Amino acid sequence: MKGTHLEALLYGRVFNFSAGPGTLPVEVLEEAREDLLNYKGCGMSVMEMSHRGKDYEAIHYETINSLRQILSVPEDWGVLFLQGGASLQNAMVPMNLGIEGKTPNYIDTGTWGHKSIGDAKKLGPLHIAWTSEPTNFDRAPADDEPSFTDDASYIYFTSNETIQGVDYLRDPDWGCDVPVVCDMSSNILSRPMALNRYDVIFAGAQKNQGPAGVATVLLSPRAIEIAKTKDLPLMLSWAEALKADSIHNTPPCWAIYICGLYYKWVMKEGGLTEMASRAEKRSSLIYDVIDGSEGFYVGHAQKGSRSQMNISFRAKDEELDKKFIQEAEANGMTTLAGHRSVGGMRASMYNAFPISGAQALADFMKDFMQRNG
Repeated sequence: MKGTHLEALLYGRVFNFSAGPGTLPVEVLEEAREDLLNYKGCGMSVMEMSHRGKDYEAIHYETINSLRQILSVPEDWGVLFLQGGASLQNAMVPMNLGIEGKTPNYIDTGTWGHKSIGDAKKLGPLHIAWTSEPTNFDRAPADDEPSFTDDASYIYFTSNETIQGVDYLRDPDWGCDVPVVCDMSSNILSRPMALNRYDVIFAGAQKNQGPAGVATVLLSPRAIEIAKTKDLPLMLSWAEALKADSIHNTPPCWAIYICGLYYKWVMKEGGLTEMASRAEKRSSLIYDVIDGSEGFYVGHAQKGSRSQMNISFRAKDEELDKKFIQEAEANGMTTLAGHRSVGGMRASMYNAFPISGAQALADFMKDFMQRNG
């Protein structure tokens, strides 16, 4: 299947189903290639220029403004580009939002939510308001299912779990007047969203925004005011980062530059409405095969919580899973092995993943089922 679309013909590219880092738009990679040695005639690469110089500052602020434009982020909100990935935010959230005498409330829907709870527990007591761990994290809760404490300092949840393939598919309304924090690493920019439902949104870039090495953090005015009360080390302080527009130290300049190109691509392609339409088309191709396979394929997530970014599924036995992965790779479809906690296969298809790749996988799944049913 390597020759089934133009990118494969031009560059020998495969369909990369990796959960992260994920596929980037080819035209973003092409533009970066053109600028690699000499960015816009300045005589050096973005990787070489001073983060205090006018050339990089122009890139930096344009990238911030592009993200604001895509998500309609108000001017009184903060936009940060930080190092340490989404994983560091697991610690920075309780450090910057914790309030003495109040209890952080966490919703536990999968591996990444579980990890965030583990990090937060090291910094103080918390309350798990809801968990799907007894069913191996196969769904997200309805808005009225979590049980929050009266003294909640903030509510924390992960909107899309890459390993289990579980997504809320909406902006939850918890009905509590406390800050809401969301790890949106694997579905940010994939659909329009109600920003007013949140106070903190963070996301590692390497799935739906750009390359690894940077995390985006959006902060509401309420979150900013709480963070300003904290006396934290420089690299752990949202307030200090905000004062310097994320240039409080040498930022991950190259990763931010690529994010800027990615944001321009999203806007050129039609914005979040178009990204949502493509996500629906890609995921439906795969889910339709699973649902019509009469048990040959089984999805992990319950239907009402099925992710459009990460589809976790398996064949009817483990030997067939291994065979499926090997044959798929031989046909130019890579990184389909599921996480060990779920098994089977996982097809991750972020914004830049071509619909032709989803069609290729759906066709392969049908053919594999016919030969092995």
